[in-house]
Amino acid sequence: MRLVVQVKLLPTPEQAAALEATLHACNDAANLASQAAFTTGARREYALRKHTYGELKARGLGAQAAQHVIKKVADAYTTLRANVRAGNLGRHGSARRARATSKPIAFRADAAQPFDDRCLSWRIDARTVSICHDSGQVAQCGVHRVRRTAHHARLVPERRIRPGLPGRHVVPDRHLRGP
Repeated sequence: MRLVVQVKLLPTPEQAAALEATLHACNDAANLASQAAFTTGARREYALRKHTYGELKARGLGAQAAQHVIKKVADAYTTLRANVRAGNLGRHGSARRARATSKPIAFRADAAQPFDDRCLSWRIDARTVSICHDSGQVAQCGVHRVRRTAHHARLVPERRIRPGLPGRHVVPDRHLRGP
């Protein structure tokens, strides 16, 4: 079992604006990659990377952010395909199924975006986290409730900036024994 701890970031208004701009840029890039996946039929991660990585980098995304965007789009198409095969979207020819498969998957501008240890670093003793954003700078944000994560040796890359609250889900790399 893994322990998930929600950590709330406490950014300054400038840092919050930069993080929100990064979130919007990543989701715009995800829509672009989704359009490319839909038109070319390249819906697996490696094939989609060949079609979109250069363009995402040209749009100003960092290397890791571009990789995460491509992975997010590929996973969305895998989920759509699984739902179609399982019949969750109706039978062949149904209006619901046709509506879901006739257009590219769209991502909300404030949809969650994953980050990993190459994009951020934790300083638990200083109660800060440094996050690289799309303008190439690093935002050092204060963190609320970081003490609970200090008991765990290493944090794994299952972190997402969520809309609204500048919060993150942190999954410590330590399995806990259940009752």
